[in-house]
This record gives sequence, C-alpha cells and structure tokens, in this order.
Amino acid sequence: MKSLINQSLQQYRGNVDEIIKDLHHLTVSIGNEELAKTVSDLRNRINEPFMFVIVGEVKAGKSSFINALLETEKEICKVSPAPCTDTIQQIMFDEKEHTQVINPWLKQLFYPIDILKEIAIVDTPGTNTIIEKHQEITEQFIPASDLIVFVFESKNPYRQSAWDFFQFIHQDWRKKIIFVLQQKDLLPAADLAINVQGVQDAAQKKGLTHPLIFPVSAKDELEGRKSDSGFDDIRTYIQENITGGKAPLLKLRNNVETGLNIAERIGKGITLRQEQFRYDTAFREDIRQTLVQQELKSNHQVDILLETLLGGYDKIIMRKERELEEGLSVFALVKRSFVSLFSKESSSKEWFSHFVKDMETELNNTLRSRLNDGINDLAESIQQMAKMIDLKIKSSKTILKNDNEIFDDIADKRSNILKELQDAFARFMSGTENFTGADIFEDGKSLTPNIVTGSGLAVIGVVLAAVTKVAVLDITGGVIATVGLLFAGVTIGVNRGKVLSNFRKETAAGRKKLQEELEDKLRTYIRVIKQKIDGNFVGFDAMIQNEAEQIRIIQMNHEAIDTRLHKMQETLKN
Repeated sequence: MKSLINQSLQQYRGNVDEIIKDLHHLTVSIGNEELAKTVSDLRNRINEPFMFVIVGEVKAGKSSFINALLETEKEICKVSPAPCTDTIQQIMFDEKEHTQVINPWLKQLFYPIDILKEIAIVDTPGTNTIIEKHQEITEQFIPASDLIVFVFESKNPYRQSAWDFFQFIHQDWRKKIIFVLQQKDLLPAADLAINVQGVQDAAQKKGLTHPLIFPVSAKDELEGRKSDSGFDDIRTYIQENITGGKAPLLKLRNNVETGLNIAERIGKGITLRQEQFRYDTAFREDIRQTLVQQELKSNHQVDILLETLLGGYDKIIMRKERELEEGLSVFALVKRSFVSLFSKESSSKEWFSHFVKDMETELNNTLRSRLNDGINDLAESIQQMAKMIDLKIKSSKTILKNDNEIFDDIADKRSNILKELQDAFARFMSGTENFTGADIFEDGKSLTPNIVTGSGLAVIGVVLAAVTKVAVLDITGGVIATVGLLFAGVTIGVNRGKVLSNFRKETAAGRKKLQEELEDKLRTYIRVIKQKIDGNFVGFDAMIQNEAEQIRIIQMNHEAIDTRLHKMQETLKN
C-alpha cells in the first residue's frame, strides 16, 4: 500500500513539475524576469521537504523559537543581543551535519534531526532589518514556502513593518500563515491575553478568517519548563496537520496553489493588456476616421472656394461677352470709323486693346479678392486636421501602466513608442518642409522661396495662397492672351460671328482649366497632408500588429496551463 502511495505521489510530482515548467516558459516568454525566477525557484523546490518559513522583525525571537522547536541541545540558529541572521538559512535533514553555501544570501544547514525528515525550516532576516536587500531576498523565498510562521514579540505585536509584510504574504501570495507570540514569559498572563486578542483582531481585519496564534516561550522550553513553554500546542498542530506522511502531498497542493496564484496574476495582466490593445486599436481607427472626415471637410472648403471663384469668373465673362457682342455690331464699328475716317482698323484695334485690358483687370481683381476671402477658410480646415490629431495623440489613454506587475516591460515599450509618436508629430507640426515640399507641388519651392515661419501649420495659408494665385494668374493670363489674338485682322461685320464663337470657346476652356487645375492642386495638397499625418503612425501600427499576435499566443498558452493547474488541484484533493 505504501509503495502504491509513493508511486502515485511520484507521478503527481512529475505532472506538477511539467506544468510548473510550462508556467516558467510562459513567464520567460512574456519577459517578466522576476516572475520567471519565482517560478524557477518553485520548480527547483518541488522535491524538497515541506518548508516552514520563519518570518518576523529583528529581535522577535525567531532563532530562539527554531532552536526550541527542533528539541536539540545544539544551537542551530545563533542567538545574540545584536541582529545576527544576515542570510537566509534553510535547515534540512542529513545523516551527517554539514553546511552548504548556495549563494551569498542563502546557505543550507544539514542536521540528523528526525523532524527534518519531513519538514525543512527556513530562518530569515528580520522584516525591519536595515541590512541591504534582506527583505527583498526574504520576499523571494515566500512564493516557494508551504507554511509561514509569523513570529511576533509578545510584548509588542503591533509594529507596522511586520503587518505590512503580513499583507504581502497574505494578499499577494495567499500563503498559509500561523502566528507565534514569542517571549511570552516576559509579560503577565492578562497582558498576553490582550495581545493575543489584538493579533487575532488585526489578522481578521486584514482578511485572515481563522488566525491560529501560539503564545510560546523558547526560554522556558530550552530551560526545561516545557509545560509552561507553549510548544506542546504548536507541535500538536504540526503533527496533526503536516507530519505523519501528509507533508509530501500537502507540498504538492501548495505548489499547485502557488502556480494558480501566478497564473491568476498573469491572467489579470493579460486582461489589462487586452484592454489596452482594444483601446489602442480603437484609438488608431479613430485617427483614421478623423483624417477621413477632416479630408472631406477640407474638400468641401475646396468646393466652396471653387464655386466662389468660378462664380466671379462667370459674371465677368458674361458681361464682357455682351460688351464684345455689342462692340462688334456693324453700328458700333461704323460709329468708331468716324473717329478716324482714314484709319478704321486702327480705331477698332484700339477698342479691342482696351477691352482686353479691362477684362484682364476685372478678372484679376475679382478673382484675387474672392481668393483671399476663401483661402483662409481652407487653410484653417487643413490646420484643424493636424491640430485634432495632435490633441488625440496627447490625450491618448494609458491602461497598462509602467508599474504593471506582469507586463511592465511591454507597458514601458508602449510608453516609449507613444512618446516617440508625440515627439515626431510635434516635429512634424513645426516643420515647414512638411507643408511646402516638392512632394506636394512640383514647383512648391519656387512658388514659396521666401517663406520664413516658426510653425509648419502657419505656412499652410501662405502656400495655398501662393499656389492658387499663380494658377489663377497663369490661367486667366492665357485666356486674355488668346482672346487678344482673336481680334487681329477684324473688319466690319466680316469676322463678328467667328470672334464671338472663339471668345466663348476660349473663355469656357479657361474656366474648365481653372476649375480642374485648382481642384487638382488643392485636393492633392489635402490628400498629401493627410497621408503625411497618417505616416507618423508607422511605429504605432507595427506595435498594434505585433500585439495582436503576442496576446493571442500568450492567452492560448495561459489558458492551457491554467486548465491543467485546476485539473491537478482537483486530482490532489481526492
């Protein structure tokens, strides 16, 4: 029967070891070195005896308690008036007494003491010690422990540092804890009862439902007053709950519980990481939609500007066409002939010259005036596109913070990427080259050679004004030049119909060219600015894409491990 139990135990131990190994791989894959070390230590201690970890403040009597519990005349843990435990000491069984130094902060002491066949006892530095790293190394030992023995000084079990450490053990690791009030011989029974009740109340207040408290006196135990020492009660507890063949199975259960605790922490971290991913994805989509909407608004401003410009153009052309039609009538031509009886052609040409100059002046003045009124609205619309994105970047929400227990490395990387995005966009907003470069207009540099400004956004209106004015002047100038050529060689009534037809044709062609060229230049400008703004998110997009795959893999592995741990937990209960 004993052989079958041992075989089952070995099989369970092997199964737990495999699960903890996979849990270790998971912690390594998520880049959490501290948690990876904790799981590695847990796995390394699977084959060790059931482990008592003795914690408490300096001079609480921890070393004396251990010496008395082991019932040996030898001073296992040194006791002196000054704090002397400067390392963690793991006390274990061996037929031959010897010491093995594992590392600068851990040594193993081996003794041929029967109780150590089933349990190992770990003596730790005081929780309030000022020696560097003592609390840190003690905290590293807690996750692999099976029972925490919290030793208080009976006279004063209320020190804050001790209860802060209790909070870490109980809330963070949910370890089994018992309380020992040492040096009970130093105060009256009534005072001791008050402090026992005080510890019970404090522990219950902090979430420990049924605290076990053992008042003891190591001095009485070591000096032979065993009936008064209180050690019989704690030994009875150990015999009934831990030793007698129960310890190995209990240890495996504890290992699984610790594994579940770690898996739960990772699960909470994954939940936060998923929430951050969902927010970042929504944030990025919001940026895209904002750019689309702002592009539509800016293009609407282009429509308004073109409508205003073309409306002014049409009014002038219609008026000038009527004027031309009247000026080319036979009556008008004959009338002008009386101005110069011998130079009819000369008088007509002079009239035509004035006609063309007046038309040019009217077109330039009207279109320039309407252009000045409309270009500011368009420039403001494009500026608003950049300003809105800048504001959204600055107000980006951080859910997965840099101090996250599980994914602090990932949170830090995201924070750096977001900071790089903010800095890059700030540089983009202030860089005039982003709004005047040759990639926007082929002749952009020649159009705006003297632009000097401290802000990229401020230059938008200047660039738009320069580009549109040049386009308007170029196109209207071409129309005027062509119209001027129509009047060459005009005689009375001979070419009137042809001149009017060509006038309509050329002014209509000019109108079309004005509309197409301005529309193309302005919409292209808006589209390129939008693309440049969106281009600032390349690094952020790469992060999101990588996060999607990483979260999928981590979640899949975590769920598999968590399921196996819960199944193992149920198996070990039976």
